[in-house]
Order: sequence, then structure tokens, then C-alpha cells
Amino acid sequence: MAAELHVALVAADREVWSGQATLVVARTTSGDIGVMPGHQPLLGVLESGPVTIRTSEGGTVVVAVHGGFISFADNKLSLLAEVAELADEIDVQRVERELERAKAEGDAAAERRADVRLRTVSTR
Repeated sequence: MAAELHVALVAADREVWSGQATLVVARTTSGDIGVMPGHQPLLGVLESGPVTIRTSEGGTVVVAVHGGFISFADNKLSLLAEVAELADEIDVQRVERELERAKAEGDAAAERRADVRLRTVSTR
């Protein structure tokens, strides 16, 4: 069994992260899933939530993902997201303002997106 897998996390507008990893944890419509080298092939729908990537160098990459698909075969994991933001790119103060505005306006979808972004920042 291989000790690492190749990961490509792509959003509609850009490649967010690509590299070698030992573990990826993501939320699917079936629940949270952890993918390690040698995992069974899979195809699933991503739910909004943080995706955690443990890199081969021992680091951690955390990404806020808002919908998309996950696919794994031949030790290659593809995460195709509608929208994805690295935790390091998220402006917490701006997101907190967006969350308050969404609550005030009763915009449940915007509130969920802001919540995912805040949870992602707290995960890193």
C-alpha cells in the first residue's frame, strides 16, 4: 500500500491546493469521510464544511468547501468544489459581519456559508 495519495482540490475559478497527503477528511451527504492511501474507490457529493488535508510533510491544510464532488481512484483524490477558500485566506472580521447581516436579513444560506468559513478558521 502506498504511504501517500495525490490530492487535487479545485474550485470553479481556480486550483486551490494540489499535492501529496496522508489523510483527507471531508463532509459528504453520507457523513464525514476520511480518505487515506489505498482507500476503496469512491464518488460522492460534498456538503459544505471544512476539508482537512494532512500533507506528506506533516503540515495541515484546511479549506472551507461549499458544495461539490469527491472522487478517489488509483490513489488520486479529486475534490471539485463550487466554492473553496483556504483557511489562511479567510478574513474573520469580514465573515463575522457577513454572519450578523445574514442573521438580521434571515438569509439562512448566507448564514450557513459564513458559519462554514468561521468553523474552517477555527479548525486550522
